[in-house]
Amino acid sequence: MNQKNERIGRVQEINRFPVKSVLGESLSSAPVDSRGILGDRLWAIKNEDGKFGSGKTTRRFQQMEGLFNFKAKYERDTPLITMPDGTEYRGDQERVNKALSELLGFPVILAKEESISHFDEGPISIITTSALKMLSKDFAEIADSRRFRANLVIETEATGYLEDEWVDQLIQVGESVTLKIVAPLQRCIMVNNPQEELKQDARILKTLATHHAAMFGVWAKVERCGEIRVGDEAILLK
Repeated sequence: MNQKNERIGRVQEINRFPVKSVLGESLSSAPVDSRGILGDRLWAIKNEDGKFGSGKTTRRFQQMEGLFNFKAKYERDTPLITMPDGTEYRGDQERVNKALSELLGFPVILAKEESISHFDEGPISIITTSALKMLSKDFAEIADSRRFRANLVIETEATGYLEDEWVDQLIQVGESVTLKIVAPLQRCIMVNNPQEELKQDARILKTLATHHAAMFGVWAKVERCGEIRVGDEAILLK
């Protein structure tokens, strides 16, 4: 390894979200291709106007209340959607569209990505434990990583918003995967939303806006594909 390369830490969490803006699954390992973690946000809940369910309304997205009441995981290549009452539907069953439409209160379908990307920014999102500690200090309460829906949480020994310094640099994760850090992640109201036992908390985004310009974490594109595992080393390449 080049002597100038810098060890960042280790992968603490790998998270995949089969359906955009819906709760996902924690993995011990995952393949990474040019699109990102295999299957991540490959599906979305789409309304009659062709917009995808999100926490915000934009040209591509439509804000839909209550998406965090649903959970998704993969059974081979098919997403399994868990409803708020615990009922499961396969993503390739027509009845999943009826169930989602009834619970959301308007017609929707579960749609696989085609020509329009489901990603807000880019393929892979990353946060560090050092940033979480910094936010917790500003917030005066422990900040839960789940609120930020990061694909990778990297455990570090450093302090502060470490990942801000990585923009335009390469990171190697494990033996094969190389990522290029593109930009910081601008956060929206979704970080405040309740999920599982976490309650609605408007202080999260307010704290980020006050202390860090509402930025938290970074997003990356894939330079070299491979597989990543919890416990893999993350190295900043110089």
